[in-house]
Amino acid sequence: MTQAISSNNSSTYPQVDVVDTVWFTRCPVPTATGLAYKLGWLSEDFAQDAIQVQTLQEVGGELARHHYDHELKTLVREGGNLLALPAKAQGAPTKLVGLTWIDELQAILVRPGSDISRPEHLVGKRLALPAFRAEDIANNRRGRSIARGMSLAGYKGALASVGRTLDDVYLVELGGKSGAGGNGNLAAASDNLGTNLWEGLAPLIRGDVDAVYVKGASAVDAARKTGAVVGINLDKLPEKRFRVNNGTPRPITVHEDLIDKHFDLLVRFLYQTLRAAEWAKTHKDDVLQILQGETRAGSEGVAEAYRDGFHLSLAPDLSSERVELFRQQKHFQLVHGFLDRDFDFDAWIDPRPLAEANRRLQQSYRAAA
Repeated sequence: MTQAISSNNSSTYPQVDVVDTVWFTRCPVPTATGLAYKLGWLSEDFAQDAIQVQTLQEVGGELARHHYDHELKTLVREGGNLLALPAKAQGAPTKLVGLTWIDELQAILVRPGSDISRPEHLVGKRLALPAFRAEDIANNRRGRSIARGMSLAGYKGALASVGRTLDDVYLVELGGKSGAGGNGNLAAASDNLGTNLWEGLAPLIRGDVDAVYVKGASAVDAARKTGAVVGINLDKLPEKRFRVNNGTPRPITVHEDLIDKHFDLLVRFLYQTLRAAEWAKTHKDDVLQILQGETRAGSEGVAEAYRDGFHLSLAPDLSSERVELFRQQKHFQLVHGFLDRDFDFDAWIDPRPLAEANRRLQQSYRAAA
């Protein structure tokens, strides 16, 4: 192992301890972090100091569980908030350093010929609600029941957009057994996003329920295979507050140790992420190609799920708008039983690493000009 030494103003942020690997993990969705890694920029940057950059998705095994916690101190996690918020509520020593917002096809699926095409049509209907998974209850890790959290938020947002609430529909609980989305097997969880995770697809086609919430490119592919169709495209709802869910906003969180002892390494990581976000603005076709591997979906699913200029806004920030939308999601999780307790949301946020990464990126642009 080698001492972590920065090539960018390292004297300003003294390094403590030794780092030989910077880890990161992301969900199977568009992320500037994933782009920076696939383009080789993260590896090239840290290779200067003989530091490896590795992703939990590729290593797997015992380390995969750290996608669901923050016990790996040099891990940068860009993932769903249904894991990040409950972990913080249970006392994980984390900091929130960035938020992204990517509309990635949240939809309510129906059977062909259904009369559900607008949010108000949900009133009085039977909506599929995945149950808390048995092991998540047993292990007090309720945030890992991702499908339940996403479905509830999706229905709630759609109904709120027309002045209705969850009291106006019938929620039909389904499943609750082991499955994708929390078993520590990241590959399995990703591959099953369109099938096992959305347990309502088969009951929908059978007629047991009238609608089911889904999200993302793999869900589009799964819907096409089962014969379900999009009844309501939630990405078209008029305000972002109606589209808040597990990945909107999506947090970037780190262990406090990474900030306290290796601030400069984190800044360099975020610098490459911001750089990749800028690159994406002028390389949409390349981004879509990379996303087929990132989302484990086909070209049609990717093209349908990620549209309307998504590649122009991949950069993380801590704008007041995103912070308040994220606060809304924290409140939702507390109300619906995903958090053990409330916590000081504002104290959780540390804007310094991203601000410094942005400063360095702008400095590099000025130098190049």
